Amino acid sequence: MNSPSPVRILTVCLGNICRSPAAAAALKEAAHRRGVAVQVESAGTADWHVGQPPHAPMIAAGRSAGLDIGGRGRQVSLDDLEDFDLILAMDWSNHHHLKSLAAGSAATSKIHLMRSFDHSDEAMEVPDPWGGPDSEYEATIVTVRRAAKAIIEAIESGRLP
Repeated sequence: MNSPSPVRILTVCLGNICRSPAAAAALKEAAHRRGVAVQVESAGTADWHVGQPPHAPMIAAGRSAGLDIGGRGRQVSLDDLEDFDLILAMDWSNHHHLKSLAAGSAATSKIHLMRSFDHSDEAMEVPDPWGGPDSEYEATIVTVRRAAKAIIEAIESGRLP
């Protein structure tokens, strides 16, 4: 029996050291809990933090909540637009940047706001906790976990690739 190919998901924020690594960790966690095959990576639209680990307050907030946030910063590439099945932007600015990169290609249909799958409230963006108090990093963990659960449920039900 062949197992289905994992859904390849890319989470994207600006610098790839706060929101997108947290979102990637939350998606892996949610997929593991539901037994859904995924491969998840994160990237940033900017190159400011290429090669750097996630921001220490984000790692700490994740650790406190039982979420292991790791990886190294990297910038999104044109190849990513083809290679991933689902590309999740953390906010409108990064969403527009990704849509501009993908302009004229089929990849535009793969790009969504991460929170667009979470119908528990009307907010569409994952707020950027950068430079804020610990409580904002903790809130980001709650937000990405809720959205990740909704995304994995959508994959499981066949509403996503």
